Amino acid sequence: MNIIGVSAYYHDSGAVLIQDGRIVAAAQEERFSRRKHDPRFPVNAVKYCLAEGGVGKDEIDVLVFYDKPIAKFERILKSYFSVAPKGIRQFMMAMPIWLKQKLWIPYQIEKELHKMGFSMAKELMFTEHHEAHAASAFFPSPYESAAILTLDGVGEWASCTLGRGDGNKIELFSEMRFPHSLGLLYSAFTYFTGFRVNSGEYKLMGLAPYGEPVYADLIKDKLLDIKEDGSFRMDMSYFSFIDGLTMTNDKFAKLFGGPAREAESRITKREMDIAKSIQVVTEEIVMKMAVHLQKVTGEKYLVMAGGVALNCVANGKLLADGPFENIWIQPAAGDAGGALGAAMFVWHQVQGNPRTSDNVNDKMEGSYLGPKFSDEEIAAFLEHKGYKAHKFEGKAWADKIAEILDSEKVVGLCQGRMEFGPRALGGRSIIGDPRSPKMQSVMNLKIKYRESFRPFAPSCLAEKISDYFEIEKESPYMLLVAPVRKDRCIEMDDDPVDDYDMLKRVNLPRSDIPAITHVDYSARIQSVTEKSNKAYYDIIKAFDERTGYGIIINTSFNVRGEPIVATPEDAYRCFMRTEMDCLALDSYLLFKDEQPEWKEEGDWREEHKLD
Repeated sequence: MNIIGVSAYYHDSGAVLIQDGRIVAAAQEERFSRRKHDPRFPVNAVKYCLAEGGVGKDEIDVLVFYDKPIAKFERILKSYFSVAPKGIRQFMMAMPIWLKQKLWIPYQIEKELHKMGFSMAKELMFTEHHEAHAASAFFPSPYESAAILTLDGVGEWASCTLGRGDGNKIELFSEMRFPHSLGLLYSAFTYFTGFRVNSGEYKLMGLAPYGEPVYADLIKDKLLDIKEDGSFRMDMSYFSFIDGLTMTNDKFAKLFGGPAREAESRITKREMDIAKSIQVVTEEIVMKMAVHLQKVTGEKYLVMAGGVALNCVANGKLLADGPFENIWIQPAAGDAGGALGAAMFVWHQVQGNPRTSDNVNDKMEGSYLGPKFSDEEIAAFLEHKGYKAHKFEGKAWADKIAEILDSEKVVGLCQGRMEFGPRALGGRSIIGDPRSPKMQSVMNLKIKYRESFRPFAPSCLAEKISDYFEIEKESPYMLLVAPVRKDRCIEMDDDPVDDYDMLKRVNLPRSDIPAITHVDYSARIQSVTEKSNKAYYDIIKAFDERTGYGIIINTSFNVRGEPIVATPEDAYRCFMRTEMDCLALDSYLLFKDEQPEWKEEGDWREEHKLD
């Protein structure tokens, strides 16, 4: 039974193949098209999934789309009519793409499959948007039964759902509806602080620790009416995402003392305090929802999906202080993961196929579900291009990379299968030495070409996670933030927040692993096991044997404005464009000073607005 799940036409399109209930392949279209957050039909991702599963041209049994376009169109029409004649410009901009494309999903799918040389699936199905999120959260999770919480901007009408999963069934019994949405609320503040909506929310989260929650009460007094169960209503007179072309309006700006920050302009104390304030309010809402959900369901475990579930700071506090014994978050929690949920919903909920769980191991294969390249393919690529490389095998490979990291050099790592979801987990990662006080600013400014305040995450041997952080649970998908152990921290009196150089603040060591310790003494953790990714585990283990530290820096293998690399060619291009020292293409190591002169086609810095 070949089931293809597809998400498309909004942002982060993706495709998933499930064969007889097993997740065989999953990928986001952006990795192939090189267009970040690519919303188009995932032609390349579908092609990859079908090839990975060996699916013939007439062998797609079910193709399932991750939401219901007619219901979404109804919501859009009703929303525009409710504010008419305001919003006419936005309405006129939206209608052509709906009338030409989004209302004709079956035709679009058949047309794209035909172009690929495939027959239409024997059956075409649609799930609701939050059904797909809920299914992606529960069905691959380790738990036999669990409470379900989904949070995002909006699907058809729902922006948040509460439910329960048991065996091979899920039930969603409560929802919040558009326009009242935690995802849209957080995106409004993302916009107001000068970051891009649907991609800059994690920047807002990373900025929050630099500020104080001075606006939190104002947000709760003026913008929101929060109930004890975590549901809330927004005062829409402050927002313009229904009747305008921006997320917030002049009334919102007046409330926060001036207009929205211009993108790329200096970040001030106001933006830091706003970021901290909305983060605190978000955490309060999520905690209230979780407490209510646990009371209603009586479940020990919680599973989560939807874009807001990527807020790893809120997740960490929910795990530490919330009512659940453990939580599991879908690593592809955003729209791309909807493709996975839709496919699993059909397999379990619609077709009634059984599901087994042991409350320990999930079914995501470490989220390593994308393409991989053999040594033979890499060797052919290197020979064709004339790139010099050194082949290492087994322990010698891991030892050599550990030696390079120990000398404060930076390595680009492209090995094994590519990750599914927004986090790089050792398959397509840039890695470095967490003990280096300068590494955060070096990697931000000279390699990632991004804002200096952005923190880096650690990858840690799973068995040593509690040696470095105040957490006992594993965090395989880098979706939990936890404090660095107090006995590793360096206490200091920072300069006043409104009178300091942010770059200087970033470079102040706060622990014996300063490059991954954020200004609030926290870190976003990935725990690595030998079972999940042996090659990556071996690198960290070799670094531990060499230095006594079973932990390294891990950030995604890309530069600002580009998707994470997918192929050896993508990796080499990124390697040569930056000040990275070494590139690992599976068994092959390439050193920058041995490579031929790099000639760039076009001005990629201008394209991505880089200095």
